Amino acid sequence: MGVHTGDSIVVAPSQTLSNREYHILRSASIKAIRSLGVIGECNIQWALDKESEEIRAIEVNARLSRSSALASKATGYPIAYIAAKLCIGYTLPELQNKVTHVTTACFEPALDYLVVKYPRWDLQKFRNVDRHIGPQMKSVGEVMGIGRCFEEALQKAVRMLDIGKLGLVCNPDEDKPESLNRIKDVLAKPTDHRLYMIVKAIKQGVSIEEIYNLSGVDPFFLHKIKNIIDMKNKLCTLKEEN
Repeated sequence: MGVHTGDSIVVAPSQTLSNREYHILRSASIKAIRSLGVIGECNIQWALDKESEEIRAIEVNARLSRSSALASKATGYPIAYIAAKLCIGYTLPELQNKVTHVTTACFEPALDYLVVKYPRWDLQKFRNVDRHIGPQMKSVGEVMGIGRCFEEALQKAVRMLDIGKLGLVCNPDEDKPESLNRIKDVLAKPTDHRLYMIVKAIKQGVSIEEIYNLSGVDPFFLHKIKNIIDMKNKLCTLKEEN
């Protein structure tokens, strides 16, 4: 299925699903858990073909997984607490929403901010390690950045990794020469450095369309990353003028 969820950057709420696609997945999820008779906590991973709107369930987790914990932290909705109450016989309309203290627990959380989950790897601790990421999870943890826009949340997440990065730009090693072939190879065959290679590709003039074709990263996010680079260049220009 490509890169494991635990080794992927996750953004909430979804930025690239249309309202129609979102409700297709939402309705399918409700039908699935009702058919399975799940009471309490459950999350489903879906694969969506945006051209045909065909969907496939990758996995169904009727437990508190890492994805559930992320959703709970990102929204403030106490999933484990509510799930426990449901399992002993309460219904959602009977339980108070712990976030609003006004509505009941059956109201879905609505976010006016954006959350970015970024995995953290420690691959440099191992000799001759294969840095490529794929279906087997290699990350040892994750960080979460919260902001009003994707650019802000992503920059915060990169800083929180505690690997010496100030963000996607303005790092001491960002001008380290890298061959274009090497950059394109990492875009096509992802490693834990893929995001930083995307930055280098944009700086070397590789088009958004080509980066998308090589990496499969949605152009929406590629343009957002380019916004960060453009803003850095703009601020540097203003500094030189002053």
